[in-house]
Amino acid sequence: MKILILVDVQNDFMPGGRLEIKQADQIVPVINRIQKQFDLVVATQDWHPQNHQSFASNHPGKKPFDRIQLQGTEQILWPDHCVQGSGGAAFHRDLETNRIAAIFRKGMNPEIDSYSGFYDNNHEISTGMSGYLSEKGATEVYFCGLASDICVFHTIRDAIQEGFQAILIEDASQPLDPMNFIKMKEELTNWGAKIIHSSEITAK
Repeated sequence: MKILILVDVQNDFMPGGRLEIKQADQIVPVINRIQKQFDLVVATQDWHPQNHQSFASNHPGKKPFDRIQLQGTEQILWPDHCVQGSGGAAFHRDLETNRIAAIFRKGMNPEIDSYSGFYDNNHEISTGMSGYLSEKGATEVYFCGLASDICVFHTIRDAIQEGFQAILIEDASQPLDPMNFIKMKEELTNWGAKIIHSSEITAK
């Protein structure tokens, strides 16, 4: 079964959002166009409580993009974003959601961040997505969304570790730091991931 994972296509990551990724809205039409080429579409959704410890606002004297130690792991402090139930946490209004069969929410534990759609950053709590994909008989798992160099990257890394064949659809994704992502793409391919353009997706 060929499965598409939409990673965090949410308002707060869009232009004008609380954690803006430049040109992020341009991937939405691409994602909408390719969904019909897959047997199954699922999504991840950042879903933080307001007191999440990855928010700079919860650390007096700290500002966004400072770094701290959180639960033994280096943590970048972010602007408040994707707060549970907020408009910023909602999927982009133009994203076609009718094909999404399941949504895996992440980042709900206020004490630890969760970039990957599979596990928190300390790999202690599973979202259940690995078992879901296995039960569905996943063979090829394609990834797209936001941000290529953070949540998409870590989700693909965990997918490979879970034994899935992982493919990144590059033009259906957008990085927060494009220069840094050039190096990260090398890491992905070294781990065995494929990186393709949406035009290379074959019909199901």
